[in-house]
Amino acid sequence: MFSSIVSGAVHGISSYLMQVEVDVSDGLPGFNMVGFMSGEVREAKDRVRVALKNYGFKLPPSKITVNLSPADIKKEGIVVDLPVAVGILTAIGEISEDSLQDTVVLGELGLDGEIKAVKGTLPIVMKAKEMGYRTVILPKANSREGAVIDGIKIIGVSSLQEAVAYLTADEEERDEYIPPTVVDIDEIFREGERRQSKLDFADINGQAGVKRAVEIAAAGFHHILLIGPPGSGKSMVAKRIPTILPPLSLKESLEVSAIYSVAGMLGENEALITARPFMAPHHLITETALTGGGSIPHPGAISLSHRGVLFLDEMPEFSRAKLDLLRQPIEDRKINIVRTKGTFSYPADFMLAGALNPCPCGYYPDRNKCKCTPNEIRRYLGHISGPILDRIDICVEAPRVDISDLSRGNKSANESSAAIRKRVLEARKRQQERFAGTGLNFNSEMSPKDIEKYCALAPKEKSFLENAFCTMELSARAYHKVLRIARTIADIEACDNITQLHLMEALSYRMTDGKYWRQQEE
Repeated sequence: MFSSIVSGAVHGISSYLMQVEVDVSDGLPGFNMVGFMSGEVREAKDRVRVALKNYGFKLPPSKITVNLSPADIKKEGIVVDLPVAVGILTAIGEISEDSLQDTVVLGELGLDGEIKAVKGTLPIVMKAKEMGYRTVILPKANSREGAVIDGIKIIGVSSLQEAVAYLTADEEERDEYIPPTVVDIDEIFREGERRQSKLDFADINGQAGVKRAVEIAAAGFHHILLIGPPGSGKSMVAKRIPTILPPLSLKESLEVSAIYSVAGMLGENEALITARPFMAPHHLITETALTGGGSIPHPGAISLSHRGVLFLDEMPEFSRAKLDLLRQPIEDRKINIVRTKGTFSYPADFMLAGALNPCPCGYYPDRNKCKCTPNEIRRYLGHISGPILDRIDICVEAPRVDISDLSRGNKSANESSAAIRKRVLEARKRQQERFAGTGLNFNSEMSPKDIEKYCALAPKEKSFLENAFCTMELSARAYHKVLRIARTIADIEACDNITQLHLMEALSYRMTDGKYWRQQEE
């Protein structure tokens, strides 16, 4: 007696479909599982045996062999309880094989037969649809998550008894017994808008220059670094960046939600991540937690920031080794983890926002307050290497707030997040029109070839930028970043062409590194 059930699993952050083959035959009674499995996957046989017993079914005194295919992928951190149980019941004739045609089964079993939620449901359902399957039977707790994928039937079950009853019912009666889960994508996004953060730029008095720089960064999805003394509002500004970012598109939302699904970080009954992520790891975070990986590969803070913001507060407090791990993800928008078990690639298209004091005490270059020695300042700022600094598009100073701004006390005089976001969305709309059909989303994603096409300069502006390139000793990477930023500034100003004023403002955001880093080197 043999049966084959299709299930799904994740390997790193990608998903694949897996054959769960069950053979029940005469011989010395036993329950064996094969197929390149880790110890925690092999434990499924004990849960299945007890769950079937408590369901009211006693396993026959037969030799049961379960094979998980493909055998060349090690099965780690996955759950195969429900497909194994269904496979056994199918092999002995309790469930008809026809009822499992074009069906994928996944779920974890409790000892009482309860079906518990599993990680990675969303990417598995996406893979099932891609491979032409029509139905997925999964834990009820994951049903809304799976139902966001259109064109495939999602059946959420809460117990082994429910799953068996569904599979043994007449085909025309099944959907009456357990109706397929259906979600309203538009309502999910509206609900996400209603749950938006209460933080608002109207809460911040002063710092007009910093707000302007953050607006440009949000409009073009540029990396930004905020430098200033303690209490100048750097963290306050950074934490409000998500309130002015363009909303996630459905495609972006599915990308982000798949990552959170694999990480097991989708909330209970949460179907989609609809707001751009905001991750703010502490400087004591481990390198593995930052980049991802581990014995069972999992996404790190970098990947959990995908399509959102990675905020590093007190940036020099992070070790130089940890900060240098950002170099490749910033450049390639993905991170590759190489292990003896294989190579894993995680998406990492994030907006980096960093905040730092200019010295250990925080008050340099104000020598009336700063008592740090040049060596202490150099060592402190040296945690941020030149290659990392060169990859940050915008550096802006957050000066000490004037008392007149603090005592004003009238928030209505400050521009709100809604007003800033309106301009950001208009700039985003221009980028969408410009990049239609190219695969690009933001100005920050333009390659040098794209820059030649979309950032063409008139002779006057070209001459001005060439002079600035020589005078400021810009690198080729910094040169292209200036053009990307200038293109974003022009989009905010609703200008088709990049003018000298746009270039001047873009260049001003490259001067801060000269004031702090190069000066210390000299």
